[in-house]
Amino acid sequence: MSEPRTVAVVGAGLAGAKTVEALRAEGHDGRIILFGDELYRPYERPALSKGYLQGNDARGSVFVHPEDWYAEHDVDLRLGVEVTGLDRHAHELMTHDGEPVRYDRLVLATGAAPRRLRLPCADLPGVHYLRTLDDSDALRAVFRPGTNVVVVGAGWIGLETAAAARGAGATVTVLESAELPLLRVLGPRMAQVFAGLHRENGVDLRLGVTVSAFRGGPSAVTGVELGDGSVVAADAVVVGVGASPNVDLARSAGLDVDDGVLVDASLRSSDSRIFAVGDVANAQHPVLGRRIRVEHWANALHQPEVVARSVLGRDAVYDRLPYFFTDQYDLGMEYVGHADADDEVVVRGDLDARAFVALWVRDGRVVAGMNVNVWDVTDRIRDIILAGQSADTFELPAPSA
Repeated sequence: MSEPRTVAVVGAGLAGAKTVEALRAEGHDGRIILFGDELYRPYERPALSKGYLQGNDARGSVFVHPEDWYAEHDVDLRLGVEVTGLDRHAHELMTHDGEPVRYDRLVLATGAAPRRLRLPCADLPGVHYLRTLDDSDALRAVFRPGTNVVVVGAGWIGLETAAAARGAGATVTVLESAELPLLRVLGPRMAQVFAGLHRENGVDLRLGVTVSAFRGGPSAVTGVELGDGSVVAADAVVVGVGASPNVDLARSAGLDVDDGVLVDASLRSSDSRIFAVGDVANAQHPVLGRRIRVEHWANALHQPEVVARSVLGRDAVYDRLPYFFTDQYDLGMEYVGHADADDEVVVRGDLDARAFVALWVRDGRVVAGMNVNVWDVTDRIRDIILAGQSADTFELPAPSA
């Protein structure tokens, strides 16, 4: 196929914004249209549960590009526009205003949406989810001294919002159905680290509990009812029970979908003119030898370089190892690789002081590593994983003088 004249990108988050940037950087001089259903220009999401939510980052710092960048790079940025349909045979997108938009290549960067609890009174005012800038603003307004905040779910979003609420002086209870927070991601030994961290910072961490309903009146939530009938008082509730990829557009168009849009290592879907990037892409990973869909900032940041080349008909594969990070209280962490919760864990450093590196080992080879309050080791861990080396090849850096 010849190089496309019109590239449409659906989804104006970080992945979408970096895709249009990469297309221009790769020399594409044709038309680029970027659709976003929010009214804000593209912004990055990590700060929404970290620095911005904690009050440490300025609002302007979350945006991917300056306001005039899109016009300067001849990107047709259409905000507040919902794409409602996709006609693969006519190569057209339908929008909520009824105007069809023709494309030569299409990139789906539709992201993911928080999973909603379908429980009695789950739509009461004061029950929050965190995905958008407006969501983060709403939480900033309620995180203050004297407020009872209940967090449902002890995954990354739940724990980060709990840390932000505690930092603002709120009283915080975290409710988790599993035996430990982050158990499925980190396994029991590392999950204990985060359980201890939050309890030491005053969080009432309740594990192995279920939520059956919310309590309150028409104007506000007042509590969370547990499976045993007890009620936890709440002035505000944050629900963080995972996210689901936004695949409705892809599915309705007949693309192959299974926990995201199925794409190859070049991020091309089952339709050779359509690609997917970021949270919605379930991609074949050439290093891991499996499909993987990762809802992390690094994918949204780096996959666009590959998808831009693929869109323009050039050879490219996405082979970066998954990477993510978190900041909670005085704990900073980076994680690289992809482990299973039951893989062996080898620790280098001081686990009790929360200054260590954990290495996940499978069949004698390191498959993932997590550095906690130990810095400048991520590249070394990545090299060990890619080389298929054992944990014995890693040593902690010498303390700085």
